[in-house]
Amino acid sequence: MREDVRDDVTMRFLFVGDSMTIGSVGDWTWRYRMWRHLESALPGEFEIVGPRTGLYDPAADAPGPEAYADPAFPAAARRHLAGWGEGWLHMAPLIGGAVTETGADVLLVSLGLIDLGFYTDSGQTEENVRTFLAAARAANPRVRTVLLPVIPNVRAGNDAFFAAECARFNDLLAKTVADLDTAASPLLLATVPESYTLEADTYDGTHPGPTGEHKLAAAFADAMHQAWGLGAPYGAGPDSTAPRL
Repeated sequence: MREDVRDDVTMRFLFVGDSMTIGSVGDWTWRYRMWRHLESALPGEFEIVGPRTGLYDPAADAPGPEAYADPAFPAAARRHLAGWGEGWLHMAPLIGGAVTETGADVLLVSLGLIDLGFYTDSGQTEENVRTFLAAARAANPRVRTVLLPVIPNVRAGNDAFFAAECARFNDLLAKTVADLDTAASPLLLATVPESYTLEADTYDGTHPGPTGEHKLAAAFADAMHQAWGLGAPYGAGPDSTAPRL
């Protein structure tokens, strides 16, 4: 665990995800929305941790820049473990070291779409979920994890086999959470927002736009509040309709 972590911080949150979590140049990201929520729900009682801080740059097809829509997004709050094109397959070998290095207490995880789309079937992806959770718990036996199922996406709307794999993985993910949940290291399955639509909440059928970012942040925030009494219900801020740059 890092020696420089402040003593007054009680919860260290680590965002883990794929392209929908890292975001691309010009995005606010749902990580930003969650940070703003935590600022009001847990003032002075949390820290955002992680080994990365940048966004994805489509022009360069590479990570790195920090051109967030809000330049006032604090550097310390930009931390994450997310990557464009990275899924459970990629994060499972990294999570143990990240938890050890950052002292993460709560993992907010949104993964699966990229795995099913390019790397592994639903069963193999579920095996990688279990490997990920085992590594996280080995690094911190009391780590809490909130997992978001695969959310609606344009490919699932056009490819029946892929849609079936997404649905099967979500069923397997729910079973894994039920099987592996413990009092010492609780697991929580967030709920895909019922109102989430590709037309209103994404800018390309997959990646969240401003309203989608709010809905994803709300899925995590509301799950933690309802199940663990942590924080508060999510409330969209005044920037909820701000356009994507």
